[in-house]
Amino acid sequence: MFDTKVAIMVLEDLAVWQKLNVTAFLATGIAGAAPEAMGEPYEDAEGTMRLLGQPIMILAAKPEILARARRQALERGLICAAYVRAMFDTGHDAANREVFQASPIDAMDLVGFAVRGPRKDVDKAVKGAKLHS
Repeated sequence: MFDTKVAIMVLEDLAVWQKLNVTAFLATGIAGAAPEAMGEPYEDAEGTMRLLGQPIMILAAKPEILARARRQALERGLICAAYVRAMFDTGHDAANREVFQASPIDAMDLVGFAVRGPRKDVDKAVKGAKLHS
């Protein structure tokens, strides 16, 4: 049992390629913001690699649940990562940062949101989302 939890919420009506892209993007956001979450190295004959050391819950959510989860996670000081719809229209990282920064704080067009923190706080933040199927 882990003291912390990682959850990635993805807007439920995205195309499959978009869901996968958002999920991958947000997972790297959590890994980058929480290096302590990285597990021990996996070693094979060719070398080593590192993965997060705990499961990641992938959830489907409606826009209002994404927005509420973001507000609650920020209020609780949890580690967060977000993906806004305008990022689908960019072609590179600098453009992603520009459209993200231009997103209004109170009305972000979120298509994905990730959170890591104490289990109870994460559970409260993602309440209403369902396991992705």
